[in-house]
Amino acid sequence: MAAQTDIRLVDRDDHGIDRAFRADVLEGLSSPQKAIPARWFYDDEGSRLFEDITRLPEYYLTRAETETLRKRAGDFARLIGPGRAVVEFGSGSSLKTPLLLDAIQPGAYVPIDIAGDFLRESSAALAAKFPGLPVHPIEADFTTTVKLPPELLAMSKLGFFPGSTIGNMVPRSAVDLLRTMRMTLGGDAMLLIGMDLIKDIDVLTAAYDDAAGVTAAFNRNLLKRINRELDGDIPIAAFAHRARWNDTYARIEMHLEARAEIAFTVAGRSFTMRAGETIHTENSHKFDLRSANMLLLAGHWTPVERWTDSEDRFALILARASVPRKAP
Repeated sequence: MAAQTDIRLVDRDDHGIDRAFRADVLEGLSSPQKAIPARWFYDDEGSRLFEDITRLPEYYLTRAETETLRKRAGDFARLIGPGRAVVEFGSGSSLKTPLLLDAIQPGAYVPIDIAGDFLRESSAALAAKFPGLPVHPIEADFTTTVKLPPELLAMSKLGFFPGSTIGNMVPRSAVDLLRTMRMTLGGDAMLLIGMDLIKDIDVLTAAYDDAAGVTAAFNRNLLKRINRELDGDIPIAAFAHRARWNDTYARIEMHLEARAEIAFTVAGRSFTMRAGETIHTENSHKFDLRSANMLLLAGHWTPVERWTDSEDRFALILARASVPRKAP
């Protein structure tokens, strides 16, 4: 098994609290529309719950993307080529990653994730599947530029961003992230990114409000994390999971809705909510060909090839880093 380089870049205070998490939560709960960035779902328990979500019958995204990764291995090998360092942003359990690694014969693998223990477990499992492949797990927030291990500086990079996570962000933040990825990966990089497609509203809504209630548990786990890590006393049972389609923005929105008037504290700060008031916890934007290409181009990536599954539910797009320009 190849040696692993374990890098931790999370900024924690003397009590082990992630400073960015605390700042985002306090700012979000103080806003007129309370909102917390979706990246904070993914503590170890949140990551495990999300893996459960990917196996639900309603959650078609993982099955559709995995189908394409299996069927298009030859295309990936031809267009990407061997020897690149694969940098996976928000790697989770890396279940899809072996399909890509098998296809392209990479020179190294760099999973980046904010859930440290979960990251190290999944990285060790993947390293066991690929003896001899250097694996460099990095515990970090990939929405900021991440400094990669120096031994990879001379190696061309392939960013891997599956699962339509880009859809969790409003367009401005998504463009910022794509530009940040380009800075992390370098000017000769490529990016393989997943984007979910616009489809029947009932199908979309069910994927985020499953009959078994796993997505609801995933949503409420964010409150458990706040209570545990930020000394909160949020009454979790007082919140209902809501998932709804917003046609104006072409997105599913997830909210936590207060069932009654409540008061609570987080990190020594007091908050109140009215019955029916919500904390907006996630967006999942859906794309068509034009909106996907426009987003990539704005983020300084030029689309090279696009693939969809057999039912045209989900797209994988390969793009190449482009030189920023202000004129034709």
